[in-house]
Amino acid sequence: MILDILTYPDPRLKQMSAPISEITDQVRALSQDMFETMYASNGVGLAAPQVGHFVRMIVMCPLNEKGKESHAPRALINPQLTLLGDEIVSPKEGCLSVPYNYRADIARVSRVACSALDLDGNSVDEEFVDYCAIVLQHECDHLDGKLFIDRISYLRRSLYDAKVKKCRSRKNCE
Repeated sequence: MILDILTYPDPRLKQMSAPISEITDQVRALSQDMFETMYASNGVGLAAPQVGHFVRMIVMCPLNEKGKESHAPRALINPQLTLLGDEIVSPKEGCLSVPYNYRADIARVSRVACSALDLDGNSVDEEFVDYCAIVLQHECDHLDGKLFIDRISYLRRSLYDAKVKKCRSRKNCE
């Protein structure tokens, strides 16, 4: 089932997510709905808070520059990241929860180690590099109530907020 995606400035997007204590059929069903929602929205990652479930779960399936999967689709439960790489700029980062196709260059690291659980309760300890690392960092930010626009300059954020306000008052915007 395709779920509704919360969009900025919905205050629920600032909410911290709770750890998942048990992987149940409901958790597995949520992950399937999240994958369907992500694919239907042409996304490469989605965090549970973006669809109104404030638990620590993400799904992701990053694409390479040719539009092919660069990493196997996966659901990660309670992911914990260790930042390992050098700082890089994630060019033109966007988000399904940030409306009007807003994009910005965001500082991220090039390599992360991730500890998590899969949908069978097995431990996942893996390193992600480059684009996959960026996607993982972006999605894990959502679990802590952070959007990529929280990482841009005050001036750029003010300009974006003004655009959102104007578009919402008109009920449409390109």
